[in-house]
Amino acid sequence: MKLQLEENTFEIKIATNFSDRLMGFMGKTNINYGILFPKCNSVHTFFMKEEIDIIGLNEKNEILFIERNCSKNKIIKINSPIKKTSILELPKNTSFSLNIGNTIHFI
Repeated sequence: MKLQLEENTFEIKIATNFSDRLMGFMGKTNINYGILFPKCNSVHTFFMKEEIDIIGLNEKNEILFIERNCSKNKIIKINSPIKKTSILELPKNTSFSLNIGNTIHFI
């Protein structure tokens, strides 16, 4: 799965198992892809080496939440009554064309 944002295309990995969901971008540098965490409303940035952009999505991939250039050692939670949320993590400084209410279209 891929995501096109302006002139950049990002490969999107889906975190489906416990290990992938736990590790995410921990310890990674030169991040050039994204990770989608389905059925998720919170993530952490402990043990991260780089800042990342965090996007909260509803079941229609509409943006509910954006945290740009999120630094390490934080817990980020989507405060929404919607139960079927997902979180998309992207490299830092890549979500500036996105706004709350936009719909993400994966290709």
